[in-house]
Amino acid sequence: MKLYTSHRAPNPRRVRWVMAEKGITDVELVEVDIMAGDHKTAEYRERVGVPHVPALELDDGTTISESVAICRYLEALYPEPNLFGVDAREQAIVEMWTRRNEFYLANPIMLNVRHTHPLMAALEGAQVAEVAAYNRLWAERFMQTLDDRLAEHEFIALDRFTIADIVAVIGLDFARLVKYRPPAELTHLARWLETCRARPAAAAGI
Repeated sequence: MKLYTSHRAPNPRRVRWVMAEKGITDVELVEVDIMAGDHKTAEYRERVGVPHVPALELDDGTTISESVAICRYLEALYPEPNLFGVDAREQAIVEMWTRRNEFYLANPIMLNVRHTHPLMAALEGAQVAEVAAYNRLWAERFMQTLDDRLAEHEFIALDRFTIADIVAVIGLDFARLVKYRPPAELTHLARWLETCRARPAAAAGI
């Protein structure tokens, strides 16, 4: 298998982190230079279908895009350690928090960065300050929700580390490009973030 990835983008890091957690070493990493537009070439779009990274090309030529879909596929092949839930209840809770973290945290942070970081202007075409401010506001509102949750739980979804944590950490880490830090009063979020960043696989995912 081949993973088309980019160290400049946050979503491919989700897959690399999952691979590191599971000790997956038999997937070839193919770096895609998104700043040079490699993901927009006719060859790449024909292979993947969309100008996005990451994408996982299977041995039979099938290509899967969307980071969480790729991670779910890898979970099926390499079930341990479990990151998506072991039964229907756990899987539903992990899915719920993963989607919340994508919609209300990671995506708003991504839009904030893309509309504020000078180098991102090449990707956006036109940066809009109001878009950046609006999305930072919504991300910080959800950070409070996470802080409340983490006041009573070690991790976001379950009593162990899951894909929901990976999605949230990487979203927050991406904001460091614009030197953003979560509000200092969110102490439970800070504790959780430090715990997740200390995992050996966190460094492997960078």
